[in-house]
Amino acid sequence: MKRFDGKTALVTGGGSGIGYCVSTRLASEGAYVIIVDVDAVGANSTLEKIISNGGAGAVLVCDISNRSQVTRVTKDIPDECDIDILINNAGIAHVGNIENTAEADFDRIYNVNVKGIYNVLSVIIPLMKQRRKGVIVNMASVASSVGIADRFAYSMSKGAVMSMTYSIAKDYIDYGIRCNCVAPSRVHTPFVDNFIAKNYPDNAEEMFDKLSKSQPIGRMGTPEEIASAVAYLCSEEASFITGTNFPVDGGFITLNS
Repeated sequence: MKRFDGKTALVTGGGSGIGYCVSTRLASEGAYVIIVDVDAVGANSTLEKIISNGGAGAVLVCDISNRSQVTRVTKDIPDECDIDILINNAGIAHVGNIENTAEADFDRIYNVNVKGIYNVLSVIIPLMKQRRKGVIVNMASVASSVGIADRFAYSMSKGAVMSMTYSIAKDYIDYGIRCNCVAPSRVHTPFVDNFIAKNYPDNAEEMFDKLSKSQPIGRMGTPEEIASAVAYLCSEEASFITGTNFPVDGGFITLNS
């Protein structure tokens, strides 16, 4: 018996990186996975991987920062697919302190990382509340709880994610809804490789090594490791866990302080 047989999971940002690994992991354990992503090509690639491994799911192409789009596309969820699991994974990054964070940059981060989660929660929570059960995992960050240089807007948004997690957990515990967030430190995804290639083309290997060693454990995390933590929090094995910020950070929060 797989842990998520008969369950439906909705994963935002499931077309790449951590979202891809979360989607394929939940599907491998029996979940029907609805992949929500603004990138149709990436989302469908994830779905193809799920199907090729014997799983099942669907794709909803959507910009989560646009409330009308979220409301519209979620109406396309099949009637037989009650959302048991919600993974608010979609997010974007920004590098800069307050002096070099333009208003447009700040608004863009807020609209995706904060308002996007609000938009999805506002649609899915009433459905879970009606059924009196559900599990939510939000993607926070070590930046939610410790200061990181040149991450002003990003840290703002991830602090909000953690606070929203606590509020949802508190407000809906009597409806059988659990809500936690996962706080990764630096994870080796294509975003990291692209960032290094763009900003450090002449010493990419040296910079990769430096970024890896900024984690006390001596390396970056992997998307698969984050997906394993998410899967655990969604499972019945974690049924006594709610309102928690769950670090998967190689010791970053506690051992760097």
